[in-house]
Amino acid sequence: MSSPTSPIPYPHHHEPTWSKSEKTIARRAFDAALSQELHEVIQEVKRTASEIQESSDLWELEHYLTERRKQIDRKYDYRYSQLTLVFGRLWYETRLSEEDLRGLREDKMKSIRSFAEFMRESAA
Repeated sequence: MSSPTSPIPYPHHHEPTWSKSEKTIARRAFDAALSQELHEVIQEVKRTASEIQESSDLWELEHYLTERRKQIDRKYDYRYSQLTLVFGRLWYETRLSEEDLRGLREDKMKSIRSFAEFMRESAA
């Protein structure tokens, strides 16, 4: 059995590295987008709850909350290996802008823009 000619310096050599300042920018942008989306859910729940007339309406609200929780849990993944994809999706959804991500290195911005464009094309 032969050994590799050059060792991999870390297990996920294809993942971008994040500087301390980029981590701060990423956390701020991530938290702001998540907060905005949760606020929208809260507003929708308040509106829907005020219109409940029958027990079936209550279960429809419960179903809505369950589905939104699953969607949000799948979308907001703060692992650094996933952040460019997460940010690309949030950019596509207009939950983030270039200004929100100002300070990230160009390699990350290129990946984010590329994924947002992919999502636009996929939706068309």
